[in-house]
Amino acid sequence: MRYIVLIIISLLVVNCNTTQSEDLSAQAIIDTSIEAVGGTKIESSIISFKFRNLEYAAKRSKGIFAFSRQKIDSSSGTVQLIKDVLSNSGFERFLNDSIVEVPDTMATKYSASVNSVHYFSVLPYGLNDAAVIKEKLADTRINDTMYYTIRVTFKEEGGGEDFEDEFLYWIDKETFKLQYLAYSYNEDDGKGMRFREAYNERLIEGVRFVDYNNYKPKSEAIKLPELPTLFESGQLDLVSKIELNEINVN
Repeated sequence: MRYIVLIIISLLVVNCNTTQSEDLSAQAIIDTSIEAVGGTKIESSIISFKFRNLEYAAKRSKGIFAFSRQKIDSSSGTVQLIKDVLSNSGFERFLNDSIVEVPDTMATKYSASVNSVHYFSVLPYGLNDAAVIKEKLADTRINDTMYYTIRVTFKEEGGGEDFEDEFLYWIDKETFKLQYLAYSYNEDDGKGMRFREAYNERLIEGVRFVDYNNYKPKSEAIKLPELPTLFESGQLDLVSKIELNEINVN
């Protein structure tokens, strides 16, 4: 009799936990995921890293931010330091520490480029920005692991030039860590989709960082939610690897 009672209690506990898990909103899932990867630390931090031979730095403090990217350029015959800075005040370009004027069209492109790298570097941090619209979809099984599926779109106001893009994030239901993501894009130089698989997880000063395998579908007729199935069956092409090096967190 005691054995039967224990079984019933166990089933009730499991059922309760499952119900609580299913009741989680998109907002609650993102909040928990951000906390799980060191969001509190990111909130007030200076994070620097190298990506594709360029140096990046992000300063964040109570909603104030400055994202930078710099490189050494010798194409003109002289060595120059070019530094792009995106902050609450807008975009600025520095040439050897002096501000230079940039046409609005180019400033928009440079801003998006700088923001994109910093955005992906600390995901899912950033998914609580005011312009983000989150929607919880049905759970997804990828390689025998269950994931919450969160769809993200952006408001036109505050969403940048890519506000029409769509993102899907797959967050592990046990650890709340982001493991896969996919997005569609429609830019002047083309449109398409990408699927990213996180790997090389490391914890630096309490913040989780990962690299990504970056895939694309063989056909543009594919829909974004179909990408995990194609990934499992090996029907995506590896385009590149997204690797962060020399990471520092203060």
